[in-house]
Amino acid sequence: MKDLQHYMRPGLLQLAALPPLSLYVHLPWCLKKCPYCDFNSHELRADGAQTLHPAASLAEPVPTAEVPEQRYIDALMADLEAALPLIWGRTVHSIFIGGGTPSLFSPQAIDRLIGDIRARLKLEPDCEITMEANPGTFEKDRFRAYRSAGVTRLSVGVQSFNDAHLKALGRVHDSAQALAAVQEAAQSFDTFNLDIMYALPGQTLQDLERDMQTALALGPKHISIYQLTIEPNTYFAKFPPQVPEDDLGYDMLDKITEMTTAAGMQRYEISAYALPGHACVHNQNYWQFGDYLGIGAGAHSKLSFAHRIVRQVRFREPKLYMDNALAGKAVAQDDDVPRANLPFEYMLNALRLRDGFELPKFTERTGLPLTSIQKGLAEGERKGLLERDGVRVRPTERGFDFLNDLQALFLADKPATR
Repeated sequence: MKDLQHYMRPGLLQLAALPPLSLYVHLPWCLKKCPYCDFNSHELRADGAQTLHPAASLAEPVPTAEVPEQRYIDALMADLEAALPLIWGRTVHSIFIGGGTPSLFSPQAIDRLIGDIRARLKLEPDCEITMEANPGTFEKDRFRAYRSAGVTRLSVGVQSFNDAHLKALGRVHDSAQALAAVQEAAQSFDTFNLDIMYALPGQTLQDLERDMQTALALGPKHISIYQLTIEPNTYFAKFPPQVPEDDLGYDMLDKITEMTTAAGMQRYEISAYALPGHACVHNQNYWQFGDYLGIGAGAHSKLSFAHRIVRQVRFREPKLYMDNALAGKAVAQDDDVPRANLPFEYMLNALRLRDGFELPKFTERTGLPLTSIQKGLAEGERKGLLERDGVRVRPTERGFDFLNDLQALFLADKPATR
């Protein structure tokens, strides 16, 4: 990692204030690699292999190794300590422990992780601490123990309550395990999230409706919705399943929005629905172009300084990450965001929000004048993709439906220069 003076040197941007700061912690292991997953996740194998090979997702199960909890947390803390000069004095507003499958880590390890973070960072008194968990790693009282360790919000990767669809997705849990896990989450946490996927192989509109009825009956305060998409370098990219036609996918999303609205939830972000007061603080900071420090294998950071905005990436492979982090060299990439790219990067995030953004926030978060987005705003308004008044810009219903088209209006016209 470069020294602090490198980040503080003069540059082309002029940020009047730093945005809120969040912490992301990546725990990279899974029991099995799902065939649709392109995240930086690695199968735990007793033979020592750390595979990202997508075909492994549908192979016969292999004996599962133990997570190297203590060494990995040692590496995380070394990574965090090396990064402290870049965020010195700043308060952390939220923490997100993602993966992989963080619930493969024991409650004792999560307790140590959160305690070690608290010892090194200044946290907001009511700091939201979210952790992802999968039903396939569920056992009774485990979620309650995570709550005791300091986790305030659990995100359960259910994806579906239909056994046939779970099997098609390569998930390691079945519907009974999903129900038991969510019921335990509801008893242990005031706020919990369910991840639900739609447009699955063989799924009908009625199947989707049953999934949503089951999900809503369990009383989640937040639901994240994801359409199954075929990502490069996954098993599904090599062997694509038959998924519903686009029109049926749109109908499914409309049904999800209708059902969540009837349950009192608001669609506050393109893929997130929440009861009032239960929106995810951490994700909102992403969408509002806040700062985040990412530690862990493959974790990404976005950090602001007086004259530049920097993106970092940690080493991806867990063993390589641990070796480098423990040697004080966790960062594999470290680059300034080119000035010409900032309008698009900002809009890529802010236009995901139902309420959009206040115009002064663009200048505050990017250090750029409003003239740098006027052309895109005018074009978006002309096409009926966004609406604006003197203070706020927000996507229209059409803009939400064609979000990629709206965001693309803010791409740089020519190759970026620093």
